[in-house]
Amino acid sequence: MSATGVTRINREEARVLASAEFSKFAALTASLSPEEWATDTDCAGWDVRKMVVHVLGSADAQASPLVFLHQLRRGLLLNKEIDSHHWVDGLNELQIRERSELSYGEVLAQLQAVGVKAVKGRFGTPLPLRYTPVPFGDPIGWKPVNYLLEVGFTRDVWAHRIDIHAVIGRPMELDLAHDGRLVADIVREWAELHGEPFDLHLTGPAGGTFSQGEGGEHVEIDALEFIRTLSGRLPGAGVMRHPLPL
Repeated sequence: MSATGVTRINREEARVLASAEFSKFAALTASLSPEEWATDTDCAGWDVRKMVVHVLGSADAQASPLVFLHQLRRGLLLNKEIDSHHWVDGLNELQIRERSELSYGEVLAQLQAVGVKAVKGRFGTPLPLRYTPVPFGDPIGWKPVNYLLEVGFTRDVWAHRIDIHAVIGRPMELDLAHDGRLVADIVREWAELHGEPFDLHLTGPAGGTFSQGEGGEHVEIDALEFIRTLSGRLPGAGVMRHPLPL
């Protein structure tokens, strides 16, 4: 399939994917053993617990404008303290710090409850605010808030679910209609951003075959390894050197 022929995820579909991803992430969290909970991830300084409470903290902000404003105000101030590389780093750090005393049971209960509220909050954002431009950094640049509401937040939860499975050594149950749809949407955006020709074969249940242009590099890789490479968890070369932060 031509990468440019992939239909981007629309608003209605985005809401369905967001709800399903919160449910899948909560189910994974409920299955974690104490040993898995303490396992280091590929995100520097984060074990599985910190990754989960980051997802919880982000969902809390999606569910409540007041929580979001609190995290924005306090989180931006943390960026200098932690020598951040992106303005969201301080928000992520605040989310983790403010939930450091929660027990496993409290984290799980809150995570299971917040998904519906977070999706409602995101998709209930007033129209003018949805089109306020936000800097995402290279290679994405400036995008409307709607990019975060419909695409970015779901990708973040999904990428962290991939991260957790990668370090606990348990295979991730993949659904072509869900995970495969997210993969295809990412391939389309990634292809548009870098513009180079390629012939890409993504293996596994979430994979597919995509191409752009003529005479491009042939790449065959597992779909989740592809995602982990684009997001910087794994090194990339050739056409795979082009990132797409998730």
